[in-house]
Amino acid sequence: MIEVRKFDSLGGANHGWLDAKHHFSFAGYHDPKRVHWGALRVWNDDTIAAGTGFPPHPHNDMEIITYVREGAITHQDSLGNKGRTEAGDVQVMSAGTGIRHSEYNLEPGVTKIFQIWIIPDRGGEPPAWGAKPFPKGDRSGKFVALASGFEGDTDALPIRTDARVLGATLKAGEETEYTLGAGRHAYLVPSTGQVEVNGVKLDTRDGAAIANENTIRVKALADAELVLVDAA
Repeated sequence: MIEVRKFDSLGGANHGWLDAKHHFSFAGYHDPKRVHWGALRVWNDDTIAAGTGFPPHPHNDMEIITYVREGAITHQDSLGNKGRTEAGDVQVMSAGTGIRHSEYNLEPGVTKIFQIWIIPDRGGEPPAWGAKPFPKGDRSGKFVALASGFEGDTDALPIRTDARVLGATLKAGEETEYTLGAGRHAYLVPSTGQVEVNGVKLDTRDGAAIANENTIRVKALADAELVLVDAA
């Protein structure tokens, strides 16, 4: 089963400094049919104006993964962590028992991110933050784990949940596939480009909620950059 969520159908709000689109219910947007997809709770598509961002605010009991599509995001938190994550790279914040953080676009142009929240499968642990570069060439023609709670994904940033976030880049006409375990939920978004997923067409920034598909076959109709979540 593949349910396409066209970009134009997404909820959201334009705050001037922030143009936010929500694949799932978030803030002032609520759709009872789009509350979560398995343990995947939030997928926000945010465009942040230069010199603006999210001031310090708290989180707890959530795995928060930020995939930078364009520009860069600068993070600072109550643990003393500070870092700048550039386009194509990833940061992970395990909110744990509680953390405050800020996220600012200190770049001269807009920054575009996917912010993905996944419900943890264990609690009571201290918060943590990390970031890592993931060169697009290393995921050319295949899915590569960017953040993962799976054993064996040693090159991915760790998350405290039975899930993984993957990225791939495909040239037009190129194909790849991903095996989805029984009873699991996948959600795929092309950051750029146009693809077919098991024969179903997705345009840039459309979402595909996938379940009961043993194999996810992706064919690029144009050069594409993909982000996929596999969650329980």
